[in-house]
Amino acid sequence: MADQHQKRIAIIGAGISGLLACKYALSKGFQPTVFESQNGVGGVWRKTLSTTKLQNSKPTFQFSDFPWPDSVTVEFPTHNQVVDYLRAYADRFQLAQHVKFNAKVVGINYRGVAEEEMEGWHLWGGNGEGFGSRGARWEVEVAGAGGCSPESEVYEADFVVLCLGKFSDVPNFPQFSSGQGPEAFPGKVIHSMEYSDLEAEEARNLVKGKRVTVVGFRKTALDIAMECSEANGKENPCRVMYRTERWSFPDWFPPLPYLCFTRFAELLIHKPGEGVFLSLLATLLSPIRWAVSRLVESVVKSKHPLAKHGMIPKQSFLQDFSTCLLAKLPEKFYDRVEEGSIVLTKARNFTFCKQGIKAEDDQPPLETDLVILATGFKGGKKVKDIFGSKFFRRSETGGLPLYRQCIHPRIPQLAVLGYSESLSNLFTSEMRSRWLMELLDGKFKLPAIKEMEDDAAKWDGYFKCYGDEYSDRASISAIHIWHNDQLCKDMGWKPRRKHGLWAELFEPYGPTDYVCP
Repeated sequence: MADQHQKRIAIIGAGISGLLACKYALSKGFQPTVFESQNGVGGVWRKTLSTTKLQNSKPTFQFSDFPWPDSVTVEFPTHNQVVDYLRAYADRFQLAQHVKFNAKVVGINYRGVAEEEMEGWHLWGGNGEGFGSRGARWEVEVAGAGGCSPESEVYEADFVVLCLGKFSDVPNFPQFSSGQGPEAFPGKVIHSMEYSDLEAEEARNLVKGKRVTVVGFRKTALDIAMECSEANGKENPCRVMYRTERWSFPDWFPPLPYLCFTRFAELLIHKPGEGVFLSLLATLLSPIRWAVSRLVESVVKSKHPLAKHGMIPKQSFLQDFSTCLLAKLPEKFYDRVEEGSIVLTKARNFTFCKQGIKAEDDQPPLETDLVILATGFKGGKKVKDIFGSKFFRRSETGGLPLYRQCIHPRIPQLAVLGYSESLSNLFTSEMRSRWLMELLDGKFKLPAIKEMEDDAAKWDGYFKCYGDEYSDRASISAIHIWHNDQLCKDMGWKPRRKHGLWAELFEPYGPTDYVCP
C-alpha cells in the first residue's frame, strides 16, 4: 500500500481533534497538513477565560499514550495547564511542523466526480473506501497569512478532516422582533466569545463598576458571573439570566464514575441498534436507572442550596448527563449568590429596552449597563458553511447525521471530528481519530450508504429520546462505551478491555483502557 501512504490529508483545525488526527495520520505514513487560523495549537482552549478550569478529572481527560506531567497535582487543571499539556503533546510527537498557522480555510470544493454521479452511488465514495475512486480530490482554499493578504492559496488533498470545534467562531445570538433587540438598548451587548478574547485585566476593566447581566447557565456563563462578582461585589451584583435550571456536576462525589461510566450503567439505558435482548434488559433495569439518577440528585441538593434559590431542575440528572448539559459549578458559586454579589433570574424569553432587559411583560425592566450573551455557538452552521458547493451544504435540519459520529454518508473523502460530544471530548476524539486512520489505511470498509444512513437515524433517535427541548446536541456521554465498542469491532479490536467479568461490568472505562489493540 505504498502509494496509498503518499495520500495527502488536509486537517482543518489544530485543537484537540486536529492534533490527534495529525498524530494518527503520521503513524500510518500519510502526509497530513493541518490548517490553523490562530498562531498556535490548542483550539478553543487558547481563547477561554483565564479562570476556567477543566470540568473533567485528569484521569478521564488525557491522551492514552501521554499522561499528565507530575507537576500538575490538582485534580481539575487550570486553563493554562491544559494549554501547556496540549503544547507538550504536540512537541512530543512533532506535530507543529505539520501545521500551517495563521491559515484560515475559507472553503473546500470536491473535484473529479459530477454531482449527478454521486447521487447514484451505492457505496461511500463509489467504493466504500476512505479515498474513494477515480482520483477524486478536495481543493482547500486558504486565506493569506494572518488574513492580511487579499490573495488566497488552494491546496489539493485526497481526504479532508474537519476539526472545527463546536464552541467557537460562529456565535449563537438570540432572535428578537424588530425594536426589541440590542438596538433598543443604549448599553453594550457582547457575546461571551468577545469577552473570552480579552486579557484578564481588560475583562476586569470592562465589567468594573457596571451592572452586568450574563445570559446563560452553562460553564462559560457561570465563570463570567464569578469574575463579575469578584470585580464588583454586592455594590453592582451580576445578574445571571437563565431559561432552564441545570444539575451541577458533583466532582466531590467519588461514586459517580462507578454509577455513570461503567458498562453496567450503560445496560440501564436504551442504546441505538441494541437488539431485542439488550432492549428488554434496559427496560427491566429501568428502576435502577431511576434510583441512580435520584441518588445523584439528592447528593447535589444536599451540597448546594438549590431549593432555597428555586434552582431544582425539572428534568432528571440522567437527562442532563446524557446531553452534556451538566454544569460544574465554580468553587463557592452559591456563596456568591448567598452574599448577593450574584443574582439569579429565570426567564424563558427576554427583550431589550431603554432601561436594560425585560424578562416578562408584566414585570418592570431589569436595569443593566452591560449584557454578555453566553448563549453558545452554531457548530453545525460552521461545518456546513465551509463547503463551496450547495450540493454538500444542503443538509437535514436540526443536526448533522454522521455514521460512527465521524462520516456523513453523502459526503465522500471527508470526516468530521469533535462534533458529537461526550463528557471527555479528548478521549472520544482520540478513539475516532484511530478509527478514521484505520479506515484510511484499508483495514476495513464502510457499509452501503443506505445502511450508514439507517444507523445514523437510529443514533439521532437516541439523541432525541434522551435530549432536551432547547437542544439538538449529539452527545454520547451516557453510552460512550457502547460507541467505542462499535469502533473497536470495525477496527478488529477486542471491545471488552477489562480483565474479569466484575471489572468489565463495574469498573469505569477511561483512556488508558484503549492504549493498544
